[in-house]
Amino acid sequence: MSDWQPNASIEMLKARAKFVTSIRQFFSDREVLEVETPLLSNGTITDVHLDAFSCSFPHHYSGQDKTLYLQTSPEFAMKRLLCAGSGPIYQICKSFRNETAGRYHNPEFTMLEWYRPDYDDVKLMAELDLLLQQVLNVNPAISLSYQQAFLDYLEIDPLSASFDEIKIKVTEFSQDDWLMQETSKDTLLQWLFSMYIEPHLGDDQTPCFVYHFPATQASLAKINQQDNRVAHRFELYFRGIELANGFYELQDANEQALRFEKDNQQRQSLNLPTKPVDELFLAALKHGLPDCAGVAMGLDRLFMLQQNLCHIEQALSFDVNRA
Repeated sequence: MSDWQPNASIEMLKARAKFVTSIRQFFSDREVLEVETPLLSNGTITDVHLDAFSCSFPHHYSGQDKTLYLQTSPEFAMKRLLCAGSGPIYQICKSFRNETAGRYHNPEFTMLEWYRPDYDDVKLMAELDLLLQQVLNVNPAISLSYQQAFLDYLEIDPLSASFDEIKIKVTEFSQDDWLMQETSKDTLLQWLFSMYIEPHLGDDQTPCFVYHFPATQASLAKINQQDNRVAHRFELYFRGIELANGFYELQDANEQALRFEKDNQQRQSLNLPTKPVDELFLAALKHGLPDCAGVAMGLDRLFMLQQNLCHIEQALSFDVNRA
């Protein structure tokens, strides 16, 4: 335990401080309010592909031990503020995802998240594009639909292809046991996307938005009214790295509750533990979420790209191994 030194140099940490200040100035110039929300919550995400850290809280007012969850994103609490009339808001905070540490992920990381009432996904992508041009000094981003990305790179239509056709495409690249046994079309699509499309997205000077994700991968986004096969969800990529995930936000509390329930049903089918739904978030949605769009972006990854770093640990004072 003698390796007490920080991962990043002091000079790099000074550069990071200036980087964060420039982001705060971007939102200050646009009169977007900076907020803080709890990192610990009674409810958590139900997404099958995400896992939250949990801890025991023995001092709950009920007298019983209570399980609390470190937030994977401040999304639910920020939307509660929107429902309360906050107007446009942003937050820079720690988030936590119980996943393997690697080149682009530390289990504790810094998230930049913001919400814009009266924006849709297209308008929010334009603002995110401006932020990237400011902090990374890059060209304006290009845009590519999820469907077109599959057609361009894998010559298959993810919206019309059958499960069997997707499985055949997967076997062209791998016959690993878990892939051969997988019964979810979306899981196979996500594997193909991450392995064989994502690395090509966003060249050295031009980020790339991918939009119109399948409705089955909508998460907290509205379904497109013109084509109900797709959702108003986008992701941002630069140099093959995923940076941001955004939505034209779902406002229907009943639909959101059904999506959470479906997630937990899928968890049960996979022998994964079900997760407690954030009932306060659902109550806020019932009160009324303004028409808005929101996006979450990994700040450590963004700083990595600004500084041309090879590993996320170089952007952090202390990574999980030195924490």
